[in-house]
Amino acid sequence: METERIRLRPWQESDAEVLFKYASDPEVGPRAGWAPHRSVEESLQVIRTFFKGDHTWAIELRATGEAIGCIGYLTQTESNISIGEDEGEVGYWTARPYWNQGIASEALKLVVDYCFCQKGIQTLWGNYFLNNPASGRVMEKCGFRDTGENTYCRHLFRGDSCPVRVMRLDRQILFP
Repeated sequence: METERIRLRPWQESDAEVLFKYASDPEVGPRAGWAPHRSVEESLQVIRTFFKGDHTWAIELRATGEAIGCIGYLTQTESNISIGEDEGEVGYWTARPYWNQGIASEALKLVVDYCFCQKGIQTLWGNYFLNNPASGRVMEKCGFRDTGENTYCRHLFRGDSCPVRVMRLDRQILFP
């Protein structure tokens, strides 16, 4: 999946150093629900365990070939919130130098289209920490609507003390 600026591609072990460069930033991980990475080895382990599979991608800046973020979706059994069998939960982050450039929205639009058109998902969910409203704006730009519900995702970093706002996008909204 790609646009003029970005490409979504599988993570590679060779991305460990650049992942560490961006994932060690204390402003990035906690906004997305994970602790800052402490070493290249930790970043490599994240690639090997959490970023493998067919529904998590590196957001690659096409101009440089560098992975500058991550995006994907979770199935019912993996989700941070309660969702149905034909539903998914999106998640994403971008490195701080690339904030406020529309890259996360661009990547999320690609994943939304993929989930609805290729995977047959009927509803996509998303959530963001209340102290990270920029993430909510990314979802809104892609058609997600605020459910008005706040919840806690206790297994996320700081998820037991920081509530998340739940967002929803139904396939029929985009593809009637």
